[in-house]
Amino acid sequence: MKLNEPKFWQDKNFISFLLSPLSLVVYFFNFLKKILPKKKFKIKTICIGNIYVGGTGKTSLAIEIHNILKKKYKTVFIKKNYLDQKDEIKLLENSGKIISTDSRSNSLNIAEKKRFEIAILDDGFQQKNIYYDLKILCFNSKKGIGNGMVLPSGPLRESFNEINNCDLIFINGENKNNKLIKKLKFINKNINIFEGKYFPTNLKKINTKKNFLIFCGIGNPHEFESTLSKLKFIVKRKFIYPDHYQILDKDINEMKKLAKKEGLSIITTEKDYLRLHKKQKKNITFLKTRLKINNLNKLKKILLNIDEKI
Repeated sequence: MKLNEPKFWQDKNFISFLLSPLSLVVYFFNFLKKILPKKKFKIKTICIGNIYVGGTGKTSLAIEIHNILKKKYKTVFIKKNYLDQKDEIKLLENSGKIISTDSRSNSLNIAEKKRFEIAILDDGFQQKNIYYDLKILCFNSKKGIGNGMVLPSGPLRESFNEINNCDLIFINGENKNNKLIKKLKFINKNINIFEGKYFPTNLKKINTKKNFLIFCGIGNPHEFESTLSKLKFIVKRKFIYPDHYQILDKDINEMKKLAKKEGLSIITTEKDYLRLHKKQKKNITFLKTRLKINNLNKLKKILLNIDEKI
């Protein structure tokens, strides 16, 4: 979703309450979607979604779950074919088999015909006419639930109470958010909560002693900045764009001109790098990361015994 998050999404104020009647419309449409009949597919389905608009680490988690399950099952990624999300589709393609059409139901039908055993859906929690065997909700550790209000008054696609309709919670990012964990446990004291942090996998190829210009167009750019800070990168300049922003040639040329003038190296995220065309990629590197999950053995036990769950 291409947006610059308004400040009132983090703290309730006059604007958020002024917009609250419009949030009632969102509640109403969500209610209508929830009463739709659900189609259950023969293939087992794991939906990794969110209720907070923007980046929460869904794609990174989908890849890690695939890495666990592929040892025992024939898995496939399902990703709806949004034109502005080709970067995420490429990330998934680099990790495993993927089926991406304009319809998740159609993709699942194709997956069944190809005899895949488990479909890992990157996004789809808001599609209520599909029965998911395992539902996972992701949150960003810094953003949490914002002001706790539903669009457009706040950043939530659905009510926070929807955590009662999921099986696992993931809180991804550098920050430890005990406040969010308490809220989650208050609503569902038995919910399994996992935490994940991003760590680099290609650091040996990067000279971290240089001064850097960074740019990114992802849901939560602060996570990229936090990771670089943790790794002691010296960041002199930064350019932040909306999520899934298609970097223009003029943007790249301006950054390269500035970097040359100030003696800076340019680095971005892997997802942003995948959106660049060949000429743009020249003299630009990217930080490749993976999601490191706490209590990984517990997660493996849940996933590798998925037959017992469903």
